[in-house]
Amino acid sequence: MEDRKIRVAITHGDTNGIGYELIFKTFAEPEMLELCTPIIYGSPKIAAYHRKAMNIQASFSIINRAEDAQDGRVNLLTCFDDEVKVEIGTPTKESGEAALKALDRAMTDFRSQLYDVLVACPVDNTNMSADNYSYKNLKEYSETSIGDGAKGVKIMINESLRIALATDGLAIKDVPASLTEER
Repeated sequence: MEDRKIRVAITHGDTNGIGYELIFKTFAEPEMLELCTPIIYGSPKIAAYHRKAMNIQASFSIINRAEDAQDGRVNLLTCFDDEVKVEIGTPTKESGEAALKALDRAMTDFRSQLYDVLVACPVDNTNMSADNYSYKNLKEYSETSIGDGAKGVKIMINESLRIALATDGLAIKDVPASLTEER
């Protein structure tokens, strides 16, 4: 593998949610750009709306292909240019569809090995659907998109704790039987 920074794909999540706020605040810390090269999958128009609404000083470079991402910058890959009404704090079918468009583009680029890690900003799963098929959650949708039986790992992180789920959605009584050495 070539010697380069880890490329981290980040989908913007629900366009009415906290995705862009999380992204802008994360990369306001200059050290973050020393650790990785972010590729934000989303919409420049919606990103600019959130930046203005939150009065956050954030800059990003608009790119059209993941291959164009440059180190030392917040690279925003345009996944769609549609007009999407932003209603901060109110998940809608339209905001869920925008999240799905970003995730679809990120999954396509994953299959082409254009980044190393995927981070998906929050989305209301009830508003995320494709071709009349609703997915239980982003992890399930991502696994379906990858195919070949590949499995993702759901990880939750805060300042002092990191949790990777070995079981997800099981009744507590079923957890011991589902844990194996391999898992």
